[in-house]
Amino acid sequence: MGKRIMGLDVGDKWIGVSVSDETGLIAQSLPPIKRHGWPQDLKEINRVVGQWQADKIVVGLPLNMNASVGPQAEKTLDFVERVRKSCVVPVTTWDERMTTRQAERILIERMVRRERRRAVIDGVAASLILQGYLDHQRMVKRGDSDG
Repeated sequence: MGKRIMGLDVGDKWIGVSVSDETGLIAQSLPPIKRHGWPQDLKEINRVVGQWQADKIVVGLPLNMNASVGPQAEKTLDFVERVRKSCVVPVTTWDERMTTRQAERILIERMVRRERRRAVIDGVAASLILQGYLDHQRMVKRGDSDG
């Protein structure tokens, strides 16, 4: 059996959460974590890692469109450092440009009402981040990618 990977979409009020299946092929969204301050946020992340027996965390890094690091990416990198210090599993980042917009488009196409979209968008974005990472890892293993 393979190991699970956890994906996080970090926001100021919520942390979107997703987890892969044990084969590392499919990401599914989980309920988001409401932000309550560092000690509680980190404790909750660790709880979810343990619950799903994740052996890696992938955090979406919101780079600017020109790939530079802006204020939101700086906040995320600070978040990543704190998670690295409090978690026993490796933490990596994944370029998440456009995933929130993509998540919103998917939800609109599925005719999810606006109020409901707000409730699920973080998890959908987290699963898109994780799915992109999983797909890339599979391509690298097959030799289809040079990065």
